[in-house]
Amino acid sequence: MPKVVIVIPTYNEAKNVAPVTLALNQVFRQCQGYDMHILFVDDSSPDGTSKQIDKLIVKYPFVHILNNKRKGGLGHAYKKGFVVAIDKYHADIIFEFDADLQHDEKIIPAMLSSIASGADLVLGSRYIKGGGIPSTWPFHRKFLSVMGNQFIRFVMGNFRIHDWTTGYRALKTSVVKDIMGSMNNAAFHGYTWQIGFLVKTIQKGYKVAEVPFVFRDRTEGHSKLGPEYIFNTLRYIMKVRINEILNSRIFKFLVVGGTGTVVQFIALYLYRRGLPYQLAFFLAIETAIVSNFTLSNLWTFADRKLSAIQIPGKFLQFNLASGGSIVIQQIIAFVGERFIGLFALFTVPFIGLPVDTGVMYAVVGILIGMFWNFFAYSKFVWKKK
Repeated sequence: MPKVVIVIPTYNEAKNVAPVTLALNQVFRQCQGYDMHILFVDDSSPDGTSKQIDKLIVKYPFVHILNNKRKGGLGHAYKKGFVVAIDKYHADIIFEFDADLQHDEKIIPAMLSSIASGADLVLGSRYIKGGGIPSTWPFHRKFLSVMGNQFIRFVMGNFRIHDWTTGYRALKTSVVKDIMGSMNNAAFHGYTWQIGFLVKTIQKGYKVAEVPFVFRDRTEGHSKLGPEYIFNTLRYIMKVRINEILNSRIFKFLVVGGTGTVVQFIALYLYRRGLPYQLAFFLAIETAIVSNFTLSNLWTFADRKLSAIQIPGKFLQFNLASGGSIVIQQIIAFVGERFIGLFALFTVPFIGLPVDTGVMYAVVGILIGMFWNFFAYSKFVWKKK
């Protein structure tokens, strides 16, 4: 029987631990085929939370406690709890759950079903059909929650995930073991843990699913969220996205292409000093191709780096692929001149530089040629093994 451990961090939740245990106990009866447990992780709450949990342990054999000697933040509590859930209680599935009953315990069976269907991480989602947030929230809180998630979706370029900041989750233990090692940084000790764990799960290629739930408002205690939560989350997301862009193959391809253009102009200038123009032009193009090939092999496609024995044949393919881009540009220029014509379009303000349809054909040709080059390099020269 798969063992499920619901990890619940607590700090000054003395009035909530009994109600949340009772609510979960009702749901556990519906989870046939699972060995259900609760692990409270208490950060030395001064209000006597741990004493209340000790009373629950006597009454309910599925209740456990981990006492943290110091308050380390949400992420720190979850990390400690996950380790104990895996090492001591041998969990197969771990839940992240709030002590304040804001998470709807009734969807736990649906989340377990999603895991059983192949999901690696299941999000309790407020922003898909069937989900929602409290109507009692003030406008600014609704706005920050809804727009914050929309902003993250836009920045990350991932619209399949609707609730990036939810703290209600079910995770396979295998995912936890894989991700935890990369989250030892102090930056993940607080609420950045949630968004960081989700981002790393997606980057690793794990399957993420969502189950709708309506988020409840607190009835006891006080929210631990402050303005720093929003600031730290947005800062982390921007940092991750910028790093993803800078390390993306497309970005590297564009940098290498731009470098090749500079190399070609410099080479043309040097070769023209002692060679006829046509020969100098040809050699300048070939010098740029050598530069692009070398940088692509060492950087853009470093994960598919060619061996010494492959380089001669692949360099020939690279030349042919690059030649294909030139042919594409020539065809677009010819078709444009033939069927649309050459005429002035506008003059660039403040510079006085005229722009005609010939320039437009060249730009279109270069863009399409770049797409061709990237396709050819990816599929033929540095073909994925």
